[in-house]
Amino acid sequence: MESYTAEDFIKEEKLRNIFNQVFDNQTIEAVHELANKGYIDYLEHIISTGKEAHVYKAVDKAGNPRAVKIYKIETSSFRNMRAYIEGDVRFKRVSSDRRDIVYQWTRKEYKNLEKFTEAAVRVPVPFAFYRNVLVMEFVGNEQAAPTLKEAPFENIEILYRKIVEELAKMVYKAKLVHADLSEYNILNHRNEPVIIDCGQAVLLSHPNAKEFFERDVKNMCNYFRKKGLQKTPEEMKNAIKELKNSV
Repeated sequence: MESYTAEDFIKEEKLRNIFNQVFDNQTIEAVHELANKGYIDYLEHIISTGKEAHVYKAVDKAGNPRAVKIYKIETSSFRNMRAYIEGDVRFKRVSSDRRDIVYQWTRKEYKNLEKFTEAAVRVPVPFAFYRNVLVMEFVGNEQAAPTLKEAPFENIEILYRKIVEELAKMVYKAKLVHADLSEYNILNHRNEPVIIDCGQAVLLSHPNAKEFFERDVKNMCNYFRKKGLQKTPEEMKNAIKELKNSV
């Protein structure tokens, strides 16, 4: 098999060193597989880092900006991942192998983003995935759009209506529950909310879907309350239900 190095797709030495410290040869091969298909030309800089994944701004072969999310094999919470994969009819056999679980999780996020996009939920559009690497729309201008935690909306009532509409489209059109919705997983892009980190999203048929939905609503109500808008979970759920036939 041809040998690849991070130098093949990372021009900046500091970024290349960070990449080499975090990712293994199979991840490098996965990036090259996507590069060979034109989805990635090179990685430009890091957007965010976390225990489970790093997200990079990249450029594709046509010069378009892209976001590349790379899950870390060794530090990902694979036991937590299993809880969201098990019970999902799209993944009937859940491996006990850490690497296989992370690969399934990457595929799951891609599939969730596809379903959300088809339902007109504003999420990063997915383009491709391979192994533990996911290529998506880059949301931002020169820099990535900030989260709601970093950059709140000026008009909180407008944001509330937009989030209610997005939740209605998730449930009634995509038939999915995000399962980790908060101000940390919503970007503020030109005063439009963009929902991210969708790997844990589950189908409505998932045994814990109702519990996850209740948690999403509660999290968002807590956020709005901190911003001065008093909405109870029941009020928010009723507002979502009112949009059932119009989203």
